[in-house]
Amino acid sequence: MNTRKLIAIFFGALLITSWSGAAHAQQRRPSQSQPPRAANVPRETLIRNATLLTVTRGTLQNSDLLLRDGKIAAIGPNLKAGADARVIDAAGKFVMPGIIDAHSHSMSDAVNEGSLAVTSMVRIRDILNPTAINLYRGLAGGTTTLNILHGSANPIGGQNAVVKIKYGRPVEEFIFPGALPGIKFALGENVKRANSPNIPIPIPGFSTGQRRYPATRMGQAEVIRGFFTRARDYKRTWDEHRAAVSRGDKNRIPPKRDLQLDPLVEILEGKRLVHAHCYRADEILMLINLADEFGFKIKTLQHVLEGYKVAPEIARHGAGASLFADNWAYKIEAYDAIPYAAAMMTRAGINVSINSDSDERARRLNIDAAKMMKYGDLTEEEALRLITINPAIQLGIQDRVGSLEVGKDADLAIWTGHPFSVYSRVETTFVDGEVFFDRQQDLARREELKRERAELEKAEANRPPAEGAQPPG
Repeated sequence: MNTRKLIAIFFGALLITSWSGAAHAQQRRPSQSQPPRAANVPRETLIRNATLLTVTRGTLQNSDLLLRDGKIAAIGPNLKAGADARVIDAAGKFVMPGIIDAHSHSMSDAVNEGSLAVTSMVRIRDILNPTAINLYRGLAGGTTTLNILHGSANPIGGQNAVVKIKYGRPVEEFIFPGALPGIKFALGENVKRANSPNIPIPIPGFSTGQRRYPATRMGQAEVIRGFFTRARDYKRTWDEHRAAVSRGDKNRIPPKRDLQLDPLVEILEGKRLVHAHCYRADEILMLINLADEFGFKIKTLQHVLEGYKVAPEIARHGAGASLFADNWAYKIEAYDAIPYAAAMMTRAGINVSINSDSDERARRLNIDAAKMMKYGDLTEEEALRLITINPAIQLGIQDRVGSLEVGKDADLAIWTGHPFSVYSRVETTFVDGEVFFDRQQDLARREELKRERAELEKAEANRPPAEGAQPPG
């Protein structure tokens, strides 16, 4: 292929993707897989004759599922719907709840604010990119909800964002309404390596090689303890102020707001969830002891590769665990990781989920969950829970998503076969009752894109060169 054709393909693709902004919503190319607008969505959708993997109430054969106004309205045989309802014959197919990724880095490019040890004031939701292509690929894998976390360069990092994947919509529509706010903590080598003078990673405000405290695990413990001591004092100051105002001191001057400490006060008050990146057993116990010292709970230990060594202590504290399926020995603190950890911690009474920790792997979480039936003999239902109701519990949204139950949000996917088979594919993915991925539409759009690309190549090949231009050598 000559240079001009390559240039045509490049600029043709660039032109198509550049039209994905909200201001050009009506001009999107088919490759954008734009979902239908709410006005075009039927009030009811009836899915007939499917195998329903409800997660919490077993498997229902040859059953119907009625969606109405974004919710699951009814489950059972021979359901009726209105004359205007969309009807899908799902005979021989499987329906499961939308997959939930409890640790995602989608929709964001820079996830680490590494200039300070404690960055509790920064928010992932401020930099979300609703056009990231991996969102669409996640939908193609049946994933509907993401917990997008700050990175792991800080003992206390930034605030998370729980989103529903409404690809093609404004970013405001992604935010999961009513989801409890959370925050990222991190321990171990990532925090240490973020400060190493031997790794030339530029950190804003720092010269290359300059170290930022802390540089050890004991320093990480001190930073967390020190900031929660400050947060406790800050909370006391505000409590005293509010008490004085309630007693009638209307002219009292309020304390100065501290955006760094406000989220930590919310943790102390049980209003913000802690998602803590950790690997080794010693640092897991250290953080549990710190949480007990200040009277707060860790909601979820992320990665927690050596959690199987201290499973009774984790269960006693009440923390959940969100793991990789079968990643181990990829760095020094992962040498003792084993693929049986999810099953071992499940048997210890811990609420366990499987996550992607990426912007890409969410489309394969069904297979990661299936691996846990091999590594540890989890039942099918236990394995399904790892990517549905268990992460929903970890995010405090289990009353909305995570299982097929009447009254819950209509977030689900129709599969050609059992989701644990590598041969199965998602046919349709619903979020709040709307179709955001349809395989047949996707295939048709691919063909349309091929035709458009061919037209661009042909037009470029036939375009006369500019006056005075020289052909490429």
